Amino acid sequence: MSNMKRVQKEILAIEQDKEAHIEVILPEDGSMNHMTAKISGPVNTPYEGGLFTVDVSVPPEYPFLPPKMKFVSRVYHPNISSQTGAICLDILKDKWTPVLTLKSALISLQSLLSTPEPDDPQDAQVAAHYKRDKEDFEQTAKYWTEVYANPNAEVLPDGVKPEALARLVDMGFGRSNAINALAEFKGDEQAAVESLL
Repeated sequence: MSNMKRVQKEILAIEQDKEAHIEVILPEDGSMNHMTAKISGPVNTPYEGGLFTVDVSVPPEYPFLPPKMKFVSRVYHPNISSQTGAICLDILKDKWTPVLTLKSALISLQSLLSTPEPDDPQDAQVAAHYKRDKEDFEQTAKYWTEVYANPNAEVLPDGVKPEALARLVDMGFGRSNAINALAEFKGDEQAAVESLL
């Protein structure tokens, strides 16, 4: 079986399993070597209620090499870079085996959200926060989930950050005008404000 037939079969398995709370979205061209996944935040965690977007790239050598995955949604977690979305998870690196699937890898990401490993961090500052004050860490992670992984949030253009938009709206600018100005100036708040005055 070619790797694309296997990928197609794995995507079908994900689509049929409604219990896993995972969705895969293929690009418009139907390519199966690059896709977007959406995973629900696990219950009883600061990520509960969030819908996290994950970029998934399937290499030509799949399943003998792991898929490359990174979070597109910003996540406050010791094993996920708060800047790039890079993930520190052994099955996406040296512990990958060909018996694993895209579904098992995505479920492992959900599991990672439930059980952070601060002693093997991807983001040292977040790991230090977790170790120093777990309760405050959880409040921050919950806030990030509400801001960056809210399934009811509108999709903003590239470069428009929700917090920048909120500041411009707080200044009295109309929401749609603020979005357009921030998009035009690629997120530069100062330039956006000057254009709105």
